[in-house]
Amino acid sequence: MTDEIALDFDHAFRMAEALVAEGQLAHGVMADLQEIDVVLSGMSGGGNADRWTGDALSIDGGWALARRLARRVLVAELGEWQQPLPEIAVVR
Repeated sequence: MTDEIALDFDHAFRMAEALVAEGQLAHGVMADLQEIDVVLSGMSGGGNADRWTGDALSIDGGWALARRLARRVLVAELGEWQQPLPEIAVVR
């Protein structure tokens, strides 16, 4: 479900400052992570339900911006990143 993407990001984002403080995450990526948080928050709410469909992931401008920012974070942390984003499995 698309809302799980935002929930997973939110959980990880809450740890970002601590990871920066521990030197496990570059300080420079915080601005991009914060912008992703703003983008996802701006897409929230009942009036934006159409932005949370499976189809919207590939056509909505907010999702496109979030992907660009996430790729920038990956490049900053891992170097040049030309591969597709990895599949993520959530185990419950």
